[in-house]
Amino acid sequence: MTTRRQVLMGGAGALLAGCATNGADAQRPNILLILADDLGFSDLGAFGSEIATPHIDRLAAEGMRLTNFHATATCSPTRSMLLTGQDNHEIGYGNMLEIMADNQFGQPGYEGYLNDRAITFATRLQSAGYDTMMAGKWHLGSRPQSLPHAHGFRRSVSMMHSGADNYEAKPYLEQNREAIWLEDGARIALPDDFYSSDYYAARLIEFLQERQHQPFFAYLPFQAVHYPHQAPAELIERYLPNYTQGYEALREARYERLVQLGLMPGGRAMLRAPIIPRWDSLSAEEQRRRTRQMAVYAAMLEAMDAAVGRVIENLRADGRLDNTLVLFMSDNGADAVELDLLSPAYYQRHFNLETDQLGLPGSYSNYGAGWASASMGPLRAFKGAAYEGGMRVPLIARWPGRIAPGSTSHAFSFLTDISPTVLAAAGIAATGQRGADMTPTLTGAAARIHAPDAVICYELAGSAAVFRGDLKLTRNIPPFDDRRWRLYDLAADPGETDDIAAANPDIVAELTAAFDAYAAEVGVVHPPPDYAPLAQLQRNVARFGAERGHDH
Repeated sequence: MTTRRQVLMGGAGALLAGCATNGADAQRPNILLILADDLGFSDLGAFGSEIATPHIDRLAAEGMRLTNFHATATCSPTRSMLLTGQDNHEIGYGNMLEIMADNQFGQPGYEGYLNDRAITFATRLQSAGYDTMMAGKWHLGSRPQSLPHAHGFRRSVSMMHSGADNYEAKPYLEQNREAIWLEDGARIALPDDFYSSDYYAARLIEFLQERQHQPFFAYLPFQAVHYPHQAPAELIERYLPNYTQGYEALREARYERLVQLGLMPGGRAMLRAPIIPRWDSLSAEEQRRRTRQMAVYAAMLEAMDAAVGRVIENLRADGRLDNTLVLFMSDNGADAVELDLLSPAYYQRHFNLETDQLGLPGSYSNYGAGWASASMGPLRAFKGAAYEGGMRVPLIARWPGRIAPGSTSHAFSFLTDISPTVLAAAGIAATGQRGADMTPTLTGAAARIHAPDAVICYELAGSAAVFRGDLKLTRNIPPFDDRRWRLYDLAADPGETDDIAAANPDIVAELTAAFDAYAAEVGVVHPPPDYAPLAQLQRNVARFGAERGHDH
């Protein structure tokens, strides 16, 4: 077997010779789906960032940037919908298990794992003759019926939790007693030189080399850039000078570049979350710590980009890249939560929190609301919110001969559009899908993905959104907002600064009625009025400790 180290070195010498294909297989495209974790809208160079992401930027230059793509606002619900094209309430992720409200446990659609109604497009591709594989974060349940091999993946290396340490088999959440990785359903130990992004890329390359006579579907869901933020020391040091001016300056610079790139309208005010202290109000030591936190985050993203590059270059070297549809996206917006401040005793006991050690092996680092707001550019709020800062994420699609290089689409698109698009590329009928095939827009044949009057509804953890054309009706629970429905014109106001609900009561009534019908259809269990996700996270620590057999 090719070793991890040999694969990471890349080059044609480490590759198996490509096998000739005939007939239909020669025409069917390979599919590579790359998923970043908690990546902000403006964190890529191709989306206005100062962070070095040359390999992902090249995908954008050789393909299309989609600026109006929406995921759910948290990890596992996104992953469930991404792989199935079904609604999260139908398939076990009505809420993320870690923050499940007390009244949601035990309810249909709130199992906290892929339930028996879930059918992934990996299963359909495998049945149609595709070789299927994944390496990375799974986070879709650990019961046998919910593991990757039960959902269409011939080969898999899967980290089972919402996140983990990037250098060792160590949990980051108090409710997880251990961090578990599986290979093809069996538990494995990590190599001594484990670093998550490098390891997942290497294992995926290994799987890709095993069968080159079949078209493939490869899924690469990174841990990066989910906390704990960790990265090679030399990269961290290089980024430190970039962030001494603070997060307000970075957010302004990112927005300016987004406007220059034609990815956002200019001249808009940017709302400031009240939980974010002004940079100039921080002490010199606080600024030093915050500066290093962002440098660690940037370094972790650059390391992930390098891992993406190794996978892409291996496909290029063996001649398969030009017949591959590559999709790159994030699972939700940037994460503002600082768990080390919420549960200091746990993190002080298990991690090194010294400023100069942040990002290094054994440390715990996350960057807080200030930097998260910069990661999202002009968008409002961050992960967890039904505002654009929680849901709008970068999407890049590359498909030579089908997608024009350097193209951009501002068409509204939603997470459930990925599955029917992938199935259409493979020539498979997309039955049971909620989304739309994006191919006409990707190939330049249509400006819109959804009809102007199409209504797309969303609910997660008490917050909700209804999209119709350029309009978005949204309701957010504290700490993001006060649970009132608000209406925005996203074409003119993607930062959601101007609530036009009062001037459009008829539209508000129509869209709230559409949401109520959706909630009844999919079985939304609304959390109680006093529900607070972070407080529920702490409460569930005790719950999971008592329910040792619970699937989480």
